[in-house]
Amino acid sequence: MRTWPADHDQPADIMQPREDVVLEIAVRPEKSELARFEQREGPFGGYRRTVSRDQSTLVVTERTTYRLDVPWFGWLFGPLVRRQLRRPERSDPVWAPPDRLTTRQVNVLGLLAAASLLSAFSNTLFTQTVAYAGDDFGVGDWGRGVGGMIVRLGIILGLPAALVADRIGRRRVVVFLAWTAPIVAALGSLAPNFTALVATQAVSRPLGLALDLLVAVIAAEEMPRNSRAYAVSILAMANGLGAGVAVILLPLADVGDSGWRVIYAMSLVWLIVAVDLTRRLPETERFLVRRADTRAAVPMQRRRLAVQMSVSFFGNLLLAPASFFQNGYLKDERGFSAAMVAVFTLVTSTPAVIGLVVGGRVADQRGRRRLAVTCVPIGATLIASSFFFGGPLLWIAAISGAVMAATAYPSLAVYRTEMFPTGRRGRAAFLILASALVGGSLSLLLVGALLDRDVSHGPVMMSLVIGPAMVAAIVWRTYPETAHRELEDINPEDTTLSS
Repeated sequence: MRTWPADHDQPADIMQPREDVVLEIAVRPEKSELARFEQREGPFGGYRRTVSRDQSTLVVTERTTYRLDVPWFGWLFGPLVRRQLRRPERSDPVWAPPDRLTTRQVNVLGLLAAASLLSAFSNTLFTQTVAYAGDDFGVGDWGRGVGGMIVRLGIILGLPAALVADRIGRRRVVVFLAWTAPIVAALGSLAPNFTALVATQAVSRPLGLALDLLVAVIAAEEMPRNSRAYAVSILAMANGLGAGVAVILLPLADVGDSGWRVIYAMSLVWLIVAVDLTRRLPETERFLVRRADTRAAVPMQRRRLAVQMSVSFFGNLLLAPASFFQNGYLKDERGFSAAMVAVFTLVTSTPAVIGLVVGGRVADQRGRRRLAVTCVPIGATLIASSFFFGGPLLWIAAISGAVMAATAYPSLAVYRTEMFPTGRRGRAAFLILASALVGGSLSLLLVGALLDRDVSHGPVMMSLVIGPAMVAAIVWRTYPETAHRELEDINPEDTTLSS
């Protein structure tokens, strides 16, 4: 509510419909009101704005009543929306998507972000704890690298989920994965040896990855054309938060030789998300239209698939070993404790949120291709250089590299779902992810072998920058610009949805 005394001029635009986070329509005011507006288009489950004048004091009052349901992240977006509705200026806020989202889209995006929390925790768990589990079981860098490769190659277990999601729908598969991934991950707490730990995570991590790729598919199919990269950035921030939970729990590894087991047991907390997804996540409208289409299944665009798989393969040559061996590098070469490793990870990765926000908006408003080509090699070089330094330079290189890589992420990630028709979107996303994991697994083996031969981390990581450089070259030469285009325009073989 805002008020203006009789001797003050109220803003003239309070008598005009808003056109920022909500598109208003003027309706007949009641007797005591000067104006009344309701939502014509926007994210609110209920909305009303009235302007009235007290006849005795002549005080003008603007009262806005609304109901906003953002699953899991209302604590973040609620205050931002309230602040926007109080502002006299009605320009689009920087945190909002380029498109005006509907109630359904806000609900779906919030649920998908919660699913990203779960999947990120499952996907990060082994990477964050392998150094401590390895010490407990007496396994060196080579053995840890082999374990990491096996866990990554377990992605083949996620293929049925991708195929089934293209046949029976995304919702049912997502709900199944949301239940099974944390349960299987928690079994790692009972592992009697390193082999058993690897076996449990070689199942749970692919389940989490399959969940992550289907979350991206649903986001692409549900979000409006100018906000798909924005959705990717929101999901990436949720992903980072889920991974951050695993990092925050890392000091538990210092409790004792087997303290890392407690972190695995904490996976069961994420079953709360599974319950909510079961209750509230709808099937995508595009899949429902596609299922009702009786035409023959559309073919896979093999050239597009090959290009995207190449980008994922080369992009992961550096990212996989950089994240996998970072904790061991900090622990063994820089003398960091588990608590200090957690602090370093949080301090250096949290600023990446800036890159995600900027990257998502720029990708949606100005295009994806040029942004990715610029930021990918710069971010990779900075990340690799962090393995050369100690002291302040270590922190500066890691932070700036994370920000640059995060800026490029929405541009690259949104292509994985945009470039394929509805009936092949899940399968394509899986194959692209599998290619990334193959590249990362081979790189892990190579890096693990070199580190066991006492080769320094810095030169090894810097040599892998060739991978991101290849990514930039492929994107520049082959990727089309997809910003501002409907999925049916990018994939004309799809059934055209009515507007």
